[in-house]
Amino acid sequence: MPHNGVDIDQYILLTFYPIVVFFAIGFIGKKFKLDDGLKYFFQGVSCLLFAIFYIIMIPRGGAQGLAIVLIMFGLLLFFMARRQKISPKDQTYSK
Repeated sequence: MPHNGVDIDQYILLTFYPIVVFFAIGFIGKKFKLDDGLKYFFQGVSCLLFAIFYIIMIPRGGAQGLAIVLIMFGLLLFFMARRQKISPKDQTYSK
């Protein structure tokens, strides 16, 4: 069976690091009352940075699948940030 250079425990840690940063940005954004669009933008940037780091630094393509998922998620977050800036959700709900 071929080995791609990353063990399962390392792969779990490679999955865990972006999750921690993602939730930390969300927590900090909530604590300092940042705009949702700005929070989504920073989360998207962090996902793309992790993806680029994983593509460049992990040997023999060991985390390429995870990097592809992070790229897709980062692009989705950029789309959400753009949508939030164009039409921010109304804080008061009228009936």
